[in-house]
Order: sequence, then C-alpha cells, then structure tokens
Amino acid sequence: MESESTPPFKIFKAHISEQPPCLPEELIEEIFSRLPVKSLLRFRCVSKSWRYLIVSKRFVKKHLDNSTKNASFAHHRIILNSIEPQRGLKQCSFRSMLSDPFTDQFTFCDSINNDIRLASICVAGCCNGLVCILLDGKHFMLWNPSTRMSKKLPAMDHKINRGHITNYGFGFDDLSGDYKVFGIASFFWITGKYEAICKVYSLQTNSWKIVKKGNVSPFDKEGKFASGKLHWNRTLGLYWNIVSFDLRSEVCGAVELPSCFSDHGFYGSMGVLGGCLSMLCDYKSRLDMWVMKQYGVKESWDKVVTVPYLHNPERSSFSALFAIGPNGEVLLTYGSTFVIYYPEDNGFRHCQVTDLDIFREPNIYVESLVSVIPYSERDV
Repeated sequence: MESESTPPFKIFKAHISEQPPCLPEELIEEIFSRLPVKSLLRFRCVSKSWRYLIVSKRFVKKHLDNSTKNASFAHHRIILNSIEPQRGLKQCSFRSMLSDPFTDQFTFCDSINNDIRLASICVAGCCNGLVCILLDGKHFMLWNPSTRMSKKLPAMDHKINRGHITNYGFGFDDLSGDYKVFGIASFFWITGKYEAICKVYSLQTNSWKIVKKGNVSPFDKEGKFASGKLHWNRTLGLYWNIVSFDLRSEVCGAVELPSCFSDHGFYGSMGVLGGCLSMLCDYKSRLDMWVMKQYGVKESWDKVVTVPYLHNPERSSFSALFAIGPNGEVLLTYGSTFVIYYPEDNGFRHCQVTDLDIFREPNIYVESLVSVIPYSERDV
C-alpha cells in the first residue's frame, strides 16, 4: 500500500530551452519581403540582426520588387490632393477600389499635412514608394508616406522668389541608384524679360545643376516616368509630340507616336501602365489606350483597350488611364469621380469613396522602405 505522502503520479521537470529555435536567415528574409511596411517598421526594434536586414539595400530592393509585382495590388495606394490645399493630402487602397463596393479615404496622419496645410500643393511624381511634392510652386519635398520620412530639397535657384517652377518630373536612375528631380523655373522681370532655366536635382549629392537655359517649348507640367526617362506632351501648333529627358545621361530626346496618331482629331494624354509608357486617345465618343511595349520602338505601340464614353462627353471627360486590374478591369477618373470599366460585359461601375473631395490628377504609389536619406549618410 502506498504511503499517503506519496503523490499519485510523478512530476517530471521539462527542459525548456533558453531561446526558441531559429529559422534560417534566408527563410526569414523571404517571409519579411512579403510583409507590409508597417509591420517591418515595428520588427526593426526586435533585434539588431532584424534591423540590419530590414534597412539593407538588398532587402529594401527585394521588398520593393515583391510589392510592385503583387498580382492583387495589395501594396498599391492612390494619393489624392484636393484643389483646396487646406484639405491636405489623402490616400486610399487601390485594391479596395477595384474589388469593394465602398472605399475608405484617409488623411495622412503625420507631420506632412501640418507642414503644408496652408501651401499650394502639387504631387510632382511618384517612384518606388517615394512621392515628390511641389510646394507653393517654389520648393520641392521628397516624402515616403509609408515610413513618414521626408526631406525638403534645397532651393532650385536663388531667384525663385521672383518666379515659379512651371514644369517638373521625378524618377530613378537605376545605373547609379540615384533619385532625381527635374524642374524648369520661369522668371518674369520688371523689364518684361522672360527667363527659363532647367535644372536637375540629385538625391545622392543633395544639389541642383543646370541642364539648359533660355526659351523652352511649352509642354505638360508633370513628367511621366518610364524606362529611366521622364516624358511630357509638347504642343506644336495644332500638333503635339512626346519629349523625353534621360535621367542617366541627362539629355533631352523624343519618342515617336504610332503611325495612326497622324489623325489629330482627338485629345491625347500620357500615362504609365505596368512600367510602360502609355497614351490615351480621347475621341469624345470612345477612348483608345495604347502602350509602348518595347521602349523606343515605334512598331511596339499596341492598342490594349477601347473604352466607350459615359453620358455626355461635353459635361465631363475621362482622364488618362489609371491602371488595369488583375481581371482586365480598367480604372479611370471621370470628372472628379472614379469609374471602373469591365471590357468583358462592356459595363461601368462608379466607385464609392468616402469623403471624396474635388481632386487634382491622382497618382499611384507602392508602399516601400525606400529612404529619402542616401544610404551612405544613414546611421544603421
């Protein structure tokens, strides 16, 4: 018979390891590269090894590539700036716009809106998660909405208070790994003299340099970035063409339009679709969207979709094509609303966006870890 002091069962002390088993570094990197930026910003504080991984150039690029190529556009955001500057900059989910009956719009909750609330605001371009903003027509700022980091650029020219920046563009030179801003400042002197100066800013050197002085043929304000170059529509009397600026060589050039563009009975606007230069031909009865699938090759222009017009085209008009979704749906702006066109059944859907203001031309950016501080200057 067992003693009353003897326990009915034996208690074994389990051996608990002081540290949990570690995953291979390659697997951690692969998992992290698919996570949203918000999570990765928190993970930087977990350990030094995680921090070094997340801020490394190789990982930032890998995360950007995965986010850009995400088939469901999970990391793509639409940035809007109202025609009323005091309303600030806002954003909404691109994926929600394509798939949900209602899309929430959010005001950016960081200092950027407080700093520019009373300024004239213009989004000068988006590239690799960075947004270039023009303030009061005189000063540029680079900003990553996902990390909330921003950098006000040095003044483009000492005479800028007497003029305005009238044309601009923002993009990336993949050879040098440098982000560049293009600007044309125009000055009108008391004597009536007109002066224009073209400059390029380099993030790596944090400085501007002159590209050209003198008269400049009129073209669109905002340049579209594709294939390492900035592009603008240029009007030449009743005709127009595309001018380009190579961010690598910093040389101006031109892009040939398709042969069918010899018919000028339409309004042409330019955009970027899947990294390729695109043109929207608005005939006020239909829209034809063309994409240059092989940059610089005139014969590679391909008509990818035709969109019929909604209602009375004299009352409102479409913008440049915004994007094509994973199922072929086409997102455009129509006046100050968003619409989606479904080519399969030739139908439209008006997107319901909460608290939607009358906005300027919207832009799409992808959430990324790209920094506005050059890697060589960072304390990692």
